[in-house]
Amino acid sequence: MSCFLCNSSLGKKLVMSVTGCCLVLFLLFHMSMNLVALVSPAGYNMICAFLGANWYAVVATVGLAALVVLHFVYAFILTINNYKARGAQRYAVTVNEPGVEWASKNMLVLGVIVILGLGLHLVHFWSKMMLVELMGAEATMIGGELVHATDGAAIIAYTFSNPVNVVLYIVWLVALWFHLNHGVWSMVQTVGWANDTWYPRLKCISKVVSTIVVLGFMAVVIAFFFCGDCAACTEACCAGHAH
Repeated sequence: MSCFLCNSSLGKKLVMSVTGCCLVLFLLFHMSMNLVALVSPAGYNMICAFLGANWYAVVATVGLAALVVLHFVYAFILTINNYKARGAQRYAVTVNEPGVEWASKNMLVLGVIVILGLGLHLVHFWSKMMLVELMGAEATMIGGELVHATDGAAIIAYTFSNPVNVVLYIVWLVALWFHLNHGVWSMVQTVGWANDTWYPRLKCISKVVSTIVVLGFMAVVIAFFFCGDCAACTEACCAGHAH
């Protein structure tokens, strides 16, 4: 079985499909969690505290990191193999459609942008929250002030008060939309669902899932940049947690 997953093209695509499915589910969960910050910063901070440096959160984070590494390593291997076997055809699909042609030919570039955006996200949030707690501290420096590591709402407000960060995240999310849109579709092809009956339905599902994920994340970015009330709420939370 391990040889099939490592050496077979179909096995590699299966690994990408399974890991990709898990990552999409995580994105849906993470997006839903972030939307709480728009309704209740205090409620969002409670979730951050629950998912802080607890053993179950750390185990989940390690597992998530392993999924990301597996997914992108196998994506890179498949891309190289496709280059060697098919020349410029980077990501073969069983059905060609103009609407997905650009994404299918640029999945590696989109994947690199997604990885760079993930690194940026880790610097802005994970390094100031879970990593701080794992290092034995309770507070992190945000805008020259100490903020509790579980005060995610204040960290969101500070991060997206910077228009440069807003632009970078929007670029990242647009790339993520293209990557997910084609990735979800490729996943269902791998498991053999791309027949004439289900083809249009699955294409629609791919677009819906990708759009929900990206619009959910983007709503938080834009709302915290433009909404003065959100900033006021998070400043109150920040004042309550500052040391």
